[in-house]
Amino acid sequence: MLRKAIVATLALSAACAPDSQAPVKVQALVLNSNGAYAPREVELTTISDIVKMEGVVAKMIGGARIRSDSQDPQVQNAQTAEAYAKAIIKGDGRDVTASYITQDGVLWPADFHTWNLVTAYYNFERAYDYFNKVANIPAADLGEPATVYYFPEFTLVDSSPEALKDNALYFSPIQAFMVLPFDTLQKAPLALNAGVMSHEYAHRIFNQKVYGGNPLPYQIAVWGQSPSSPGANLVKALDEGLADYHGFGTTCDSPVGCDTRYFRTSFDDRLSESRDLAKADRCMDTVLLNDLNTLNVSAFDPYKLGSIIASALYQAGQSTGQHKALQRALVAAYSDETSGNPGLAQLSRIAQNDQLIFNRTSVSAVLVNHITDTPLKTAVCNELIDHLQIPAAELVGPGLPCPPEAQGGTTCAPINP
Repeated sequence: MLRKAIVATLALSAACAPDSQAPVKVQALVLNSNGAYAPREVELTTISDIVKMEGVVAKMIGGARIRSDSQDPQVQNAQTAEAYAKAIIKGDGRDVTASYITQDGVLWPADFHTWNLVTAYYNFERAYDYFNKVANIPAADLGEPATVYYFPEFTLVDSSPEALKDNALYFSPIQAFMVLPFDTLQKAPLALNAGVMSHEYAHRIFNQKVYGGNPLPYQIAVWGQSPSSPGANLVKALDEGLADYHGFGTTCDSPVGCDTRYFRTSFDDRLSESRDLAKADRCMDTVLLNDLNTLNVSAFDPYKLGSIIASALYQAGQSTGQHKALQRALVAAYSDETSGNPGLAQLSRIAQNDQLIFNRTSVSAVLVNHITDTPLKTAVCNELIDHLQIPAAELVGPGLPCPPEAQGGTTCAPINP
């Protein structure tokens, strides 16, 4: 159906290269109420060059070659984050060139890659708007336009000699996004999936605020040098879980409304089921707790714990009807220099020489302390105590962040007698 929609537009008229600036009316591929991606007229409100696909939110670059190899002499000799980025970007790439057909003042993409580029930019705008308007991050704090490498050759040599495909990601070592070529992924390309692209944009925000914009944050690079790295494991899981929840938040401003299973249109049922925020029975178990505390970050899988965190937050927001308030509070908790109320960045700083300080209880306290509404605070406390298996006495009591009413839930069977 997606292919038929694209082909149908090609017969409209001859392609052209418009000289248009924002706002630009253009057709993008947007998920409709039938669960299909279909052409829909949208406005790009931040675009400055509709052909090069660049504007306030993002700048698309095609044809780049990025190769990370620990045995590369340039990588080994890199002494700074900037030098490391320069060492792994083997080809800078070039401006993309989008092509359009004009009909009734609306631009129609004239080929598949233009459809993909336009929809990707539109989805980055939606993520930008979410963090600006819902999460209350001032536009000035959202930073320069994001670099988006479109269909680059991206190789992580230490993992595989083959270039990666079928993915979209934020890669902090180069402070850029990548939309990789697709190969075996048979569902909707990731650039079309607004929830997935917002999930990746959320990683950029987490990097900016929690990691201070460091391409190689010490929470991973230093904590991760220990044989067991519980702090690094937790911060990676937290990054993933919060990105899942913010990705969900972006879907709420869409034709289909809030979607807890936004991965489903691009990935198989197994993965989308494992990341469904509405599943309430996700719980910390003894195996996962042991992995969190004993594995090195290179061996720890952050997605299972991340999904538990995302589900707990979703349940709290859903039960109180306060998702937006919770989403604002979570972002406010990323970095806070207020005396006596540290954010995650400040907690990381306190724990810099002892990552055990950055743990389930201390992280939960930071999040809860940034929620002002008592019913929402209570709901979040109950869900985190329950799903993360935190003893209630560590968060509830005089001088502690959770209200007396919070004693945890009953979804998860206690793993500690």
